[in-house]
Amino acid sequence: MTTLTPTPAPPALRVAAKPSAAARIRDAFTSPKYGPVLVTALLFVAVFVAGGIRYSGFLSGQVLLNLFVDNAYLIVLAVGMTFVILTGGIDLSVGAVVALSTMIAASLLQTGMPPALVIPLILVATSVLGLLVGLMIHYFKVQPFIATLAAMFLARGLCYVISQSSISITDPSFIALAVGRIPLGGGMSITWSVVIAVVVVAVAVWVLHRTRFGRTVYAIGGGEHSGMLMGLPVARTKVLVYVVSGFCSGLAGVLFTFYTLSGYPLTAIGTELDAIAAVVIGGTLLAGGYGFVLGSVLGVLVLGIIQTIITFEGTLSSWWTKIFIGVLLLVFIVLQRVLTARRR
Repeated sequence: MTTLTPTPAPPALRVAAKPSAAARIRDAFTSPKYGPVLVTALLFVAVFVAGGIRYSGFLSGQVLLNLFVDNAYLIVLAVGMTFVILTGGIDLSVGAVVALSTMIAASLLQTGMPPALVIPLILVATSVLGLLVGLMIHYFKVQPFIATLAAMFLARGLCYVISQSSISITDPSFIALAVGRIPLGGGMSITWSVVIAVVVVAVAVWVLHRTRFGRTVYAIGGGEHSGMLMGLPVARTKVLVYVVSGFCSGLAGVLFTFYTLSGYPLTAIGTELDAIAAVVIGGTLLAGGYGFVLGSVLGVLVLGIIQTIITFEGTLSSWWTKIFIGVLLLVFIVLQRVLTARRR
């Protein structure tokens, strides 16, 4: 009687062993897609805990909420910048557009126009400016750096056309909206600016990860020519990301006006660099293709927590914020280069 020996399963049918939890964590941290975002999240937690150890009252809910209150406009600005950088572009005009939005708001409110008309008008105007920049970049083949630099000078110049001095906002309904607080219990509260910023972030996450437009944004960053070969609407998407950036810049200007209750031509000088730094520190690859809106939010919070610690310290100049941001920016650019090189 012959004994039958079981035939081993073909290699294709063998079940691959699942990687361990440690291996999955290692792969996540070494991935160019997730690695920088995870590092940013760990950095934020570490800095927040270190601040709590050093300063009394730092580890409180209101201190954390104040990061959102003080940086709501920058979060919205970073959302628009994320769309642009994901395609491999750049937008240097956002700071000047923020200033232009504050000047338009202050000047129109001073004439008695209601906020319900002023705010939509600002958003339409800044979106049209973004549309013109996008058309210039795609159809006239102007480099994004040059096109947005021209838009920056245009927007900043228009600020001085409106007024060369600060314009105060005295409209009662606008002031009520700006200073209104939403209680969260336990003595904590947020402003309406935070609510608007959270809604913008939620919509941006949905658009990037649940719509064809969002998938095309990532595809353009991965390779514009490949996207065209796949039949994706590359031209329309490249233009629309600058419309999104213009819209977010206008909305950020409105939120900044809530914060200052005035318009000033020199507002937000250098803010475009803060937005770019927040996006890069949040893990978005400058060459495009990789990045998350939530990572950009984390980048803004990291910048905010650094400023908060300097404020708590009391003995350091505010210029130390710029120094720390510069160091972090260099570290994260090197980290991106290392991770992408290893993946290749």
